[in-house]
Amino acid sequence: MSEKKNVLKDKSFSFAIRIINLYKYLTAKSEYVLSKQLLRSGTAVGALVRESQNAESKADFVHKLAVAQKKCDESIYWIELLSHTDYLTFTEYESINNEATEILKIIRSIIITAKNK
Repeated sequence: MSEKKNVLKDKSFSFAIRIINLYKYLTAKSEYVLSKQLLRSGTAVGALVRESQNAESKADFVHKLAVAQKKCDESIYWIELLSHTDYLTFTEYESINNEATEILKIIRSIIITAKNK
């Protein structure tokens, strides 16, 4: 297992925890629709990263990470939308958006590396 893969596994798991806590915070503010979408996409990232570790082939590995990439980018969309509709302060938005963007960059890097091997 490569070092980057472990970093991604840890970061995506921590991100899922943050997403779950954000979901709790948003539902306490009576926001249910956007927060549910974010909960689904944000927690899917880590699950797909875990699935990729048990891929049946290089193509399967890349495919699972590609789906994780899509879910991560979708999460960024929901985070942006929550920020622009005043459910998140700029500081809250910036913190979680930076984390999601970092994960997205790691996933993209791993996909490019895997495709080039």
